[in-house]
Amino acid sequence: MIPSPTDDPKTLVSTAWLAAHLKDPDLRVIDASWYLPDAGRNAHTEYAAAHIPGARFFDIDEITDHRSALPHMAPPPEKFISRLRAMGIGDGHQVVIYDGSGLFSAARVWWTFRLMGKTDVAVLDGGLPKWQAEGHEIEDMPPVLRDRHMTVSRQNHLVKDVTQVAHAAKLGEAEIIDARGAPRFRGEVPEPRPGLRSGHIPGAKNVPYSTLLNADGTMKSPDALRAVFEAAGVNLAKPAITSCGSGVTAAILSLALERIGHRNHALYDGSWAEWGMYDDLAVEKGPAGAGLQN
Repeated sequence: MIPSPTDDPKTLVSTAWLAAHLKDPDLRVIDASWYLPDAGRNAHTEYAAAHIPGARFFDIDEITDHRSALPHMAPPPEKFISRLRAMGIGDGHQVVIYDGSGLFSAARVWWTFRLMGKTDVAVLDGGLPKWQAEGHEIEDMPPVLRDRHMTVSRQNHLVKDVTQVAHAAKLGEAEIIDARGAPRFRGEVPEPRPGLRSGHIPGAKNVPYSTLLNADGTMKSPDALRAVFEAAGVNLAKPAITSCGSGVTAAILSLALERIGHRNHALYDGSWAEWGMYDDLAVEKGPAGAGLQN
């Protein structure tokens, strides 16, 4: 197989690209699989049974900020450094991240690396399902790990907190883009996390993450991605803030924005797990632009 001309080691690479570079001495592969509780899948167990050769497992629920009650918030830099060094990943490495769904949670870890100032990092397009479907090698042995020095430089502009998002929503100074499915965005179904209101951040646009993907779990072409955002009413000339249920699939939107050359974007880390919890924050229901306050 020939690597695609759209391969970009800073955003997205094909399975052919990874197969061609798998033996590179400074390549590191990460399994970032994570599943919703109702998926009935265990990421740890699946990694132990079969993973891309040399892959390390990145635990999204452990490499997080446990000082926060919110789920899997971005880890403090010192924790990120500690965990990644223990995984044998550090400065000078090209990192490729995949997951067991195709393209679901890997983008979250890509964004976390970017937040820490690491740019030589890409998501594997189509993930483990595509890798296995094409007959590439897998293994069940853990890799040999050697400590590697790592330095980080936290890029604060890539993340937003609830105060910043509320300010942006009030002033309309950024496009808030929600990756949840349309029924959740419109407030037509209960949230999967108990205690959360239904609906969306006022003024937000809805781009369900699945609309950015092809049937095989790969990401659509940049031209097609741009068309999806524009069809959802997103003004791509404005700064963007991505959001979702808990900050995981929002990163798929962030990756897609990066793919189309939109550089001014940030991720709302607390996402709906935070916004939906506070009664003093306004909530809209219905389609984008309906303005139905709750």
